[in-house]
Parts: sequence; structure tokens; C-alpha cells
Amino acid sequence: MSLPRNSAPANSPSADWINRWQRIARRIRVPLGFLTAALYLFELWRRAPRPAAIAWSLLLVIPGLWLRAYASGYVKKNQELTTTGPYAHTRNPLYLGSMLMAAGFAVALMSWPVALVLAIGFLLIYVPVIASEERFLRATFAGFDEYCRRVPRLLPRVTPARDPDNDGSGRFSLALYLKHREYNALLGVILLYLSLAFLRPAITFILHGRP
Repeated sequence: MSLPRNSAPANSPSADWINRWQRIARRIRVPLGFLTAALYLFELWRRAPRPAAIAWSLLLVIPGLWLRAYASGYVKKNQELTTTGPYAHTRNPLYLGSMLMAAGFAVALMSWPVALVLAIGFLLIYVPVIASEERFLRATFAGFDEYCRRVPRLLPRVTPARDPDNDGSGRFSLALYLKHREYNALLGVILLYLSLAFLRPAITFILHGRP
């Protein structure tokens, strides 16, 4: 059986390296998340966020939140190759939505350190995760390579790609949205914006006895 284009044999040095790095990425994902949260709190304590920056951040956070919610209503993980809805524009709408949201909160804080840590986290964690998922999809679904030729990995195409094998039955499912618990992203966004508004005054009051 011939190998898919741009893929490495399972026992090749490059495949071994990818597998090793994916294991490392899984291990550092949680510590890196704590580091990002600690840096976020430090930057928030160091200087008050500007209302204008918070307003500008909504231009990234809201589309990112919407994209994740929209995509979660289509994807059926490990069951079928999803090619409709946002998946007709980009192969990874969930990760793209997360990137937009993360970039938005970096803008809200006007913090280069936070932006740098988020960018490094994406490269160290999401890139190998995406590679791992693509290998699984390629091995599981016969039409994945053709789908890759029509739809870009991350940056979306403007017009939706047509899937000749899809009968157009794919529709957004609220049940899938709830099953994937994507509402947790909305709750997280609300908490983060509340922290931007009230956490620094609360810390200042605790430390100095004044708002």
C-alpha cells in the first residue's frame, strides 16, 4: 500500500521524532497552561487594562468563540470525516477559534509577554496535536487526502469547498454542541472578562486596603 503524500513511514526517524514530541507536548500542556495563567495574573496586577484595548479584544474573542461553538455543532469525533459547515473552510476551526480567543485576551492586556507565551504554546502543543490528528484521520477515512486538497489546514478559504461525496445533509446540531460541552468556552470567556474588570481592584484592595 502506498503512503499518503507528505507522510512519513511509521518506522521512519521523522515519525519517531513526531511521536516523541507528541508525548512531550501532552506532558507540558498542563504546566504551560498554569504558566500562562500565572503570567496573565501578573500582567493584570502589574498594570490596569485599558478599556479601549478590552473593546478591541472583542473583535477577536467573539469571532473565536462563535467559530468554536459553530464547529462543535458539526464535528462527530472519531465517527465520520466532517466536511460541512466551518470544516468546508478550514480543517481545524476549533483550533483557529482558540487562537483568535487567545490573541484577543493578549490584546486586552496589551501584553507582549502573554502573546509570546501563547504563540510558543501553540507551536509546542497544537502543531504536534494537529499532526497527530491528521495522521489518525488519514488512516481512518479514505477521503481525507482529497479533503486536504480542497480545504486548508488552518487559515480559512473564503468560499466553502464542495464535497462531491456529501449529500448536503450536514447541519449544525445543538445536541452536538451540548455533548462537546462547548458552553464551557463561553463561561471561560465571561470569567476572563470579569477578571479584567474586577480582579485587579480586588487585589489592590486586599494588599493596600483601598481600591
